[in-house]
Amino acid sequence: MASIAQIVPCLWFDGRAEQAVDFYCGIFANSRVTTVSRYTEVGQAQHRQQPGTVMMIAFELNGQAFHALNGGPLFQFTPALSLEVLCEDQAEIDHFWERLGDGGNTDAQQCGWLQDRYGLSWQIVPRALIAMLGDAASPPAQRVLGAVMTMKKLDLAALERAYAS
Repeated sequence: MASIAQIVPCLWFDGRAEQAVDFYCGIFANSRVTTVSRYTEVGQAQHRQQPGTVMMIAFELNGQAFHALNGGPLFQFTPALSLEVLCEDQAEIDHFWERLGDGGNTDAQQCGWLQDRYGLSWQIVPRALIAMLGDAASPPAQRVLGAVMTMKKLDLAALERAYAS
């Protein structure tokens, strides 16, 4: 039996699901669209979408399954849910920060968080930060946390210096 993800984030868009999926697939390696479903006349009184327009896109970003729904203007993204991108080095941090942040709300950039042009929040985080903050009460972790609080895009070298000092 083929393995199917049990939990798949479904992202709600107002008519821009195709644009968003193209944008995200252009940023992450090993990404692809797997299925595109379209609205029909069935349920049109409820969904109010033109038959033939994109309803749902199933896609993968670096192997992680997602769905993008063209659900209309009823719901918007909130920073209460964000997608975390764990990065190995500063080059990856820079890549994802610049690409995902392109056209996004710069006022929403803080502590490694950004908001993309579709309003979705992302955390661009060096994988090493998880270990640095492991014992949150320790002096090194407190120094690192203090450094994170002063940054927009995270600077891995500065975080490592804060941890070591």
